Amino acid sequence: MNPEQKLAELGLELPVLSTPVANYVPFKRDGNIVYLSGQGPRRPDGTYPAGKVGRDVTIEEAYGHARQTALGLLAAAKAAAGSLDRVEILKVFGMVNAVPDFADQPKVINGCSDLLVEVLGERGRHARSAVGLGSLPNNMTVEIEAVIRVHE
Repeated sequence: MNPEQKLAELGLELPVLSTPVANYVPFKRDGNIVYLSGQGPRRPDGTYPAGKVGRDVTIEEAYGHARQTALGLLAAAKAAAGSLDRVEILKVFGMVNAVPDFADQPKVINGCSDLLVEVLGERGRHARSAVGLGSLPNNMTVEIEAVIRVHE
């Protein structure tokens, strides 16, 4: 089953690749390596779930936000590679907008990692960092960036 079929089986659709709101691009390609800019869990209306994980947002809700963010990363990866069949995830860097004593960042970013593996299989397995921050743009709950390889 290819990644597009897997998305359909999961009842998921890739969002439209968002236009950057500042002076950057959604991805930058260097040969077969592509750097995907950080994204948050953008809703169809362009807004983001907001708040601090551990106070305003539960781990389970933030896990869902990270999963939603993975769809945006897959949309950027598809734009960069031309097809999800050619994408391999190398590295994910997940940031969680959390209260100071929050220590479950990996549980939140698992939402992204789990979806990438569900959709891409072994090519979705990746190296990863998950960190907590005092704030994120738009007060969004998570922001995630990735590095991918495009297979010819």
